[in-house]
Amino acid sequence: MSGIPDPAASGAATTVAPGPAAGNAAVLTGPVSTADEMVELGRRLAGWVRAGDLIVLTGELGAGKTTLVRGLGEGLRVRGPITSPTFVMARVHPSLVDGPDLVHADAYRLEGPLELEDLGLEVSLPDAVTVLEWGAGLARTLSDSYLELTLERGTAADEPGDGVGGLRQVAVRGYGPRWSAGLDPGRQRLA
Repeated sequence: MSGIPDPAASGAATTVAPGPAAGNAAVLTGPVSTADEMVELGRRLAGWVRAGDLIVLTGELGAGKTTLVRGLGEGLRVRGPITSPTFVMARVHPSLVDGPDLVHADAYRLEGPLELEDLGLEVSLPDAVTVLEWGAGLARTLSDSYLELTLERGTAADEPGDGVGGLRQVAVRGYGPRWSAGLDPGRQRLA
């Protein structure tokens, strides 16, 4: 499977780099070629997170953010279906097992931090895994620790992928005390 490979594997395409002193512990980057691989990436991400974690997803329309959350929901074993929260702003997906709920929110239509506060995400944050699409620049109002995943579509010269949007480059960055130990590829890897 392509996707973000095991960085410990010989010849892996994943890059692990230390981040700047501004709290960015490390960056994992790698390609995701199909929608199925994006779902699998979300499933693997579920193994990293716990109640109280905030995940910020950044990427243009159609980059695969909701597809990734669908996999995260499968990995956390929450009630679905997982669909885009664009028009409802936030959805709560209760756990089907003894795990955290998944709160899936969309900040695309928000004007700023005050409108984010109106969603009340800080109330559920301690007991849930919270995903905020389009939340770049707003995450620090919710938590001093968060994971940011940036999904970028490839260019026409890139591999065509599955024909439903093609190749994506995914970068994972950890910020704050929760992720200060870094994104250790030997302990936390996405493939």
